[in-house]
Amino acid sequence: MPAKSKAQQKAAGAALSAKRGETRTSDLKGASKSMYESMDEKELEDFAKGGRKGKPDHASKS
Repeated sequence: MPAKSKAQQKAAGAALSAKRGETRTSDLKGASKSMYESMDEKELEDFAKGGRKGKPDHASKS
């Protein structure tokens, strides 16, 4: 399932980078830290992939 907003996509990308050992897990905050702990690498890849064009900056609350 791809991300619904640019913010979700960015957080998933940060978590994926940490899963792969490219960045430190101590640098993760908020949603990216939660995603790192609760999702595997394949799920993060699916969430982070795709274009950003046409996506809202943040997902709606409803």
